[in-house]
Amino acid sequence: MDLATLTAGFLQWSEYVIVNFGYAGVFFVSMLSTASIFLPVPGFLFILAVSPFLNPWILGVVAGAGMAIGELTGYVLGKGGNRVIGKGEKWLKMGERWFRKGRGFLIIAAFAATPLPDDITGILGGMFNYDLKKFLLASFLGKTLMNLILAFIGFYGINWLANVFGINL
Repeated sequence: MDLATLTAGFLQWSEYVIVNFGYAGVFFVSMLSTASIFLPVPGFLFILAVSPFLNPWILGVVAGAGMAIGELTGYVLGKGGNRVIGKGEKWLKMGERWFRKGRGFLIIAAFAATPLPDDITGILGGMFNYDLKKFLLASFLGKTLMNLILAFIGFYGINWLANVFGINL
């Protein structure tokens, strides 16, 4: 399968999701994209694909909420991993000190707002018994920021390109 066929299929699927499910579909796809542990599911491509057709403010918040909920898989894995791995490793002790010194919220939010592998912050948050409400809030804020940026880039960028090339969206 060539890239053009793959891209066309992805865009058709994205259109199907928003036409049939709207923002609930965005929430669900966003949640699934971050629920996978260490398997890159490109939820950001979906946000870019649907952004010309939806309100970028609502899109960013709904996608951020879905992705924050999806990050709970890493947190839960960390809770279980705490029993399996223990806390004897030197790098784990260093990470726990960072979380305990009040840097956990900032670390989680920063990883969530960037393409950095934030699955690891979820796992560590669970292992270190980081407060679940704080974890969700930090994930939500970071993911919402990232998705708002993507939504506005997609909304204005794709619409601008469509106007330049005379494409009717």
